[in-house]
Amino acid sequence: MRLADLSSALILGVAGAVAVAALAANGGRGSPELDLLSEFAPIFVGAGLLALVAAIWVRRWARPPLLVLGFLSLAGGAWLMTPEFLRDQGPVAPADAPGQIKIIQFNTLQTNEHIGAVADWLAAENPDIVTIQEARHDLRDVLKTRTGWQVAGAAGNLMIFSRAPRIRMDRPTIGPPGHLHWVNATYPSTSGPYEVVTVHLGWPIGPGQRFQWAQLAALLHHWPTERMILAGDFNATPWSSAMRTGEAALPLFRRDRAIPTFPATWRTDEPVRAPFAILPIDHVYAGRGWATVKVERGPNLGSDHYPLVITLAPVAAAKSP
Repeated sequence: MRLADLSSALILGVAGAVAVAALAANGGRGSPELDLLSEFAPIFVGAGLLALVAAIWVRRWARPPLLVLGFLSLAGGAWLMTPEFLRDQGPVAPADAPGQIKIIQFNTLQTNEHIGAVADWLAAENPDIVTIQEARHDLRDVLKTRTGWQVAGAAGNLMIFSRAPRIRMDRPTIGPPGHLHWVNATYPSTSGPYEVVTVHLGWPIGPGQRFQWAQLAALLHHWPTERMILAGDFNATPWSSAMRTGEAALPLFRRDRAIPTFPATWRTDEPVRAPFAILPIDHVYAGRGWATVKVERGPNLGSDHYPLVITLAPVAAAKSP
């Protein structure tokens, strides 16, 4: 077999494997194992486009099947991703809306060697609320010393930092324990108090994460949700069935849309900056009493996640869901 035929066969085999995975991922509603494949929908779309382009160069006999496989990969990934771009993100507000608050969501990574840079950036941003997962106690201490921010969850690795002292921490008992990792507190603002909840869900392997989503929905109904803010590392992309089903039960609007936050670095012996992030797994939700002013992604600060920066403004005369 000539080299051109061998390379065409190899490309065809890879395209076939990707197409099968893309189609299988659409069966994730009934299977957590297949749903894990849906997390890679952008890769299916990219691979499908590459296959269509590669059809120009492969041997003539390989072109028809490669075109079909490329289209199937593209269609399978696009079908998973399309709902993310059609959904309602909740109320919006202009840049000069009064009463704005800034929220930063960030998994800072326990092994991050650039904690000083993280502290510098957070202090410079001067947010009202920072929700952090994999929070290190040295970062906690540096931020408290430099900024005077208050910390909810200071003894653990899931923390909420705030410029204003919290009003209270009302923590209901949910069971069984040990499944959902969360911290909450109530904070003041010029437009009234609001609840902040931060979570860190497990990896989307098996049924565990679906149970966490259900537990989260039950938890949120313990507090008023009109002005609630929920932020965290959900370890789930918006095109997974687990996340679509889980967030449909939440009385909140997700304010980010398909913003990839992972991976920011590849974890080897030395952190290596990833060429680009692929997976949007960090998210911020808010009740209908908040309007979105701006949604941004922060810089690479040594974690394997990028931070999210969300600016919200109160909605006048909002009604509770």
